[in-house]
Amino acid sequence: MKRYTVRFTPEAEDDLLRLDFLLARDVTAAERALDAIRGAVELLRFSPFSCRKALVDNPFLRELIIPFGSAGYVALFEIESGGAVNILAVRHQREEDYQ
Repeated sequence: MKRYTVRFTPEAEDDLLRLDFLLARDVTAAERALDAIRGAVELLRFSPFSCRKALVDNPFLRELIIPFGSAGYVALFEIESGGAVNILAVRHQREEDYQ
């Protein structure tokens, strides 16, 4: 089974820091949200092509749906031919579009 390397772009890392708004309100919820994101990202190490396409004409740009509470998060990522997955953005599902 092929194993992919998963990397967060600086923009995606900024998104995670921005999502820390939960910390100010509920430390436990913030920790659970980050755990949910980390756990979901593990899927990308083994099966990134199982996630839905972000664009019909680009099979390498995909979205990972991350359930959390009543909504959750979406991670936009790109699969490289060399076996790397680059997470480009992470948004709460109720946020404005990130593309």
